[in-house]
Amino acid sequence: MAYSLILSTASSKDEAQHIARALVDRKLVACVNIIGPIDSIYRWKGEVENAQEFLLMMKTDGDLFERVRDAVKSLHSYEVPEVIQVSVENGLPAYLQWISTSIE
Repeated sequence: MAYSLILSTASSKDEAQHIARALVDRKLVACVNIIGPIDSIYRWKGEVENAQEFLLMMKTDGDLFERVRDAVKSLHSYEVPEVIQVSVENGLPAYLQWISTSIE
């Protein structure tokens, strides 16, 4: 199994928790860490914006990326939500096994 860390941001803690709960309930991810608030500075529609956001760090099997991506998009308030996959090269074997048993 190829494990992944999927990153996204949300506009509020409530939205981040809603997305995290839905993904764990659907067994698409084993765990979501919510970090924040964080300050994000980005370019959107030609303007430099500054916003407080909450970072979601989702642990899953890399083969589930498309399903996670589509679920985040459907649950998210942003027009174009961040959904980025980062491959996990290694980890504590027992933790990786726990991810495997927590998803479908």
